[in-house]
Amino acid sequence: MTATRAFFERLAVACQDPRFSKVCGSVRFDIGGGDHLEQWLLIIDHGHMRVTRSPDPATTVIRVSAQVADAMARGEVNGLAAITRGEIMVDGDLGLALRIGRLFPRTPDPPAPNGSETGRS
Repeated sequence: MTATRAFFERLAVACQDPRFSKVCGSVRFDIGGGDHLEQWLLIIDHGHMRVTRSPDPATTVIRVSAQVADAMARGEVNGLAAITRGEIMVDGDLGLALRIGRLFPRTPDPPAPNGSETGRS
């Protein structure tokens, strides 16, 4: 299972996020391209979320490669930075796309060298 698929499956199970209590809209993620396009539709209604695999129209469409999507799902890539670098294309409500970034994990702290807690002596 890809990190992206696991991310969307976790969202589908959660079904709700209080950080989105004032948000209504839909976001379709078009992941990949060429011969393989994976589409996930996230519908948000005052914090209640529904996730499906669908090519249906959405308020916002986010186009991203499978590699960048997996890295975001693992917390290795920041969505705003990826938009700035042109790795993510957004059509529609940019504000909604930026809010969706809150759903992705943050970059974890790098492990300390040689098992030390801070690396300082």
